[in-house]
Amino acid sequence: MANMEVPKGSNDVAVLHVLKQARAPLSAYEILGGLAGTSIRAPVQVYRSLEKLGKLGLVHRLESLNAFVACHCVHEQSSPGFLLCTCCGEVQEFDAGHALSAAKGDAQGFRIDTPSVELKGLCQHCQSEGHTHEHRA
Repeated sequence: MANMEVPKGSNDVAVLHVLKQARAPLSAYEILGGLAGTSIRAPVQVYRSLEKLGKLGLVHRLESLNAFVACHCVHEQSSPGFLLCTCCGEVQEFDAGHALSAAKGDAQGFRIDTPSVELKGLCQHCQSEGHTHEHRA
């Protein structure tokens, strides 16, 4: 999905701004907390914006965390994948097209409706700091 322009001055712009400033994935309620001073007052407004931004390819939902991140790649015909650090919470986005193609090829009659690739482990920084165990979801 190609990234498209968000209408200026909309709630969507404010939600996207909060996600772009975040250092880790955010839940809708965490996004709402970052919207003080805006016209957004209810979680339903955040969810509406997240739905629109998701359709535009500007945000992604991390299924395993029930949280959202701003898109950092261009996905023309491909799907994003995510590397999730279980120590510091860092998320790295990558093109998961080849992995999903392989999974679809091996699906043996199983129809994949919502492809999602989320790999958990330790980021390079946490490894270099000597972390060996996971202490984040």
